[in-house]
Amino acid sequence: MTTAEQATPTMILDQVEVASVERLSPSFARFELAGPALADLGCEQPSWDQRIKLVFPGSTGRLPDLDGADESWWDRWLEQPEAERGHMRTYTVRTVRGSGAERRLVVDIVLHPEGDGVDLGPGCAWAARAAAGDRLVAIAPRRGHDFGGIEFAPGAARELLLVADETAVPAVCSILEGLDRDARGLAVLEVPHAADAEALAAAQTAPAGVRVVWRPRDGAALGSLLEQEVRRHLGLGGGHVEVDDSEVDPDLWETPAYSSSGEPVAAPGEVEGLYAWIAGESKVVTGLRRVLVNEAGLDRRQVAFMGYWRRGVSMRG
Repeated sequence: MTTAEQATPTMILDQVEVASVERLSPSFARFELAGPALADLGCEQPSWDQRIKLVFPGSTGRLPDLDGADESWWDRWLEQPEAERGHMRTYTVRTVRGSGAERRLVVDIVLHPEGDGVDLGPGCAWAARAAAGDRLVAIAPRRGHDFGGIEFAPGAARELLLVADETAVPAVCSILEGLDRDARGLAVLEVPHAADAEALAAAQTAPAGVRVVWRPRDGAALGSLLEQEVRRHLGLGGGHVEVDDSEVDPDLWETPAYSSSGEPVAAPGEVEGLYAWIAGESKVVTGLRRVLVNEAGLDRRQVAFMGYWRRGVSMRG
């Protein structure tokens, strides 16, 4: 290995600048991020549900010093005083535009993920007031290096079921735009308001064989509309799964290749029937997992259930 190769980080970990902000709807804003480091961004299209991390300034208004950080960047970030290290949150790559020095990373951020009286968190707070020229730190794939962060893996599945609350809407929109034209299935997306559904649906593209259902909550219980649509689609009839708070893993992440609960990982194999990708609030996702696995009888290799957030719990990273 040459000295140059040794000096090249395996991921992008650098400051970026907000090049533009676009208010998509009452609950969503789009941020186009720019910076010299993004010339080496390794998010090829389609990027599916590619996750990245963004670090927002802390109470000091400064960004953490991560210059020269390597694979131990997480420990180095944690070692910094809380007021100086800022706040880290995970987001989905909505798309990538341009190339070289003009390469832009586009991220959609929910401005108020759960209505009145709920702590919106540092990411939402930053997004609500951010403007062109503001800076933050991006941790993202570097071209030519494995980064991980993609869970969408339908294999040879003949039908898709994509289910998301507003926090996972950007991921589903990205997935839909990357699908082959002959893809078939259903996507159900629950958003806070009818105006969100109207604006986002007008801009969304998907294969003709994938039905996209936008369900504005408009005061309904979080996740209730998702369960209704899933039950209807699978022919399970009415009903509702009750999940006690004590049963919810705030780190819920169950895919064919990984289990946050320690459940045995399924043996590798091709999925040929239905493939379900479910993401959103952990309690809601827990209930949907029971519907699909316990009631519909889906095999573990057919499902990916991811808790993107937990109501009432401050997520770190």
